[in-house]
Amino acid sequence: MRIVLLGAPGAGKGTHCKRIADRYGLVHLSSGDILRRERAGGTELGKKAQSYMDAGALVPDDLIVEMMTGAIRQAAAGYVLDGFPRTVNQADVLDQALAAQGTGIDMILNLRVDDSVVVERITGRRSCPQCGAVYHVKNMPPKVADVCDRDGTPLVQRPDDTEEVVRHRLETYYRQTEPVVDYYRAGHAVDDIDANGDADVVAEVIFRRVDPPAKKGPGRRGKK
Repeated sequence: MRIVLLGAPGAGKGTHCKRIADRYGLVHLSSGDILRRERAGGTELGKKAQSYMDAGALVPDDLIVEMMTGAIRQAAAGYVLDGFPRTVNQADVLDQALAAQGTGIDMILNLRVDDSVVVERITGRRSCPQCGAVYHVKNMPPKVADVCDRDGTPLVQRPDDTEEVVRHRLETYYRQTEPVVDYYRAGHAVDDIDANGDADVVAEVIFRRVDPPAKKGPGRRGKK
């Protein structure tokens, strides 16, 4: 299957993409994770993207499209896209690239979440700079405050997880990324998912939507 998971920052895209990938044997393609690895590795792409990511702005289309289409070509068994496409132009380029390969998107899920929930979720995140484990000060705290359970490394807050940056990211989302949902609605069936609640409950709703087409095998369910 080829799935696109849409939603605002903090809607739970990363969490649910991982669950979908594990359940259905798909490759989880996260634009954010890939870009952060590029940045940490000091690659040319990482250097170009760093200033945009730290400010909570979108990475320019030419950078992200080249990276993601390359990753998609390597995921022959199927994938779930996390954080891409983020603009209508990216969505259009993706459709063209998939059409050229003789494939297309099978399913589009749109996670809907309130702004207040987004701010609480993102500003409360803490991560381990050593092993990459992620915690939340309220929803998933470590056993010892501000210390990673795995290796005892002090936890940090990513520079793009402050409230100021989060609210800017939401403004950017509504201006540039939410129109992607309308773009897909014009030619695809988009499944809206209420993602305000507990992650386990939301996951069950997602699985009830994905299970039937997954059992049918490859197809173009997403097309109207």
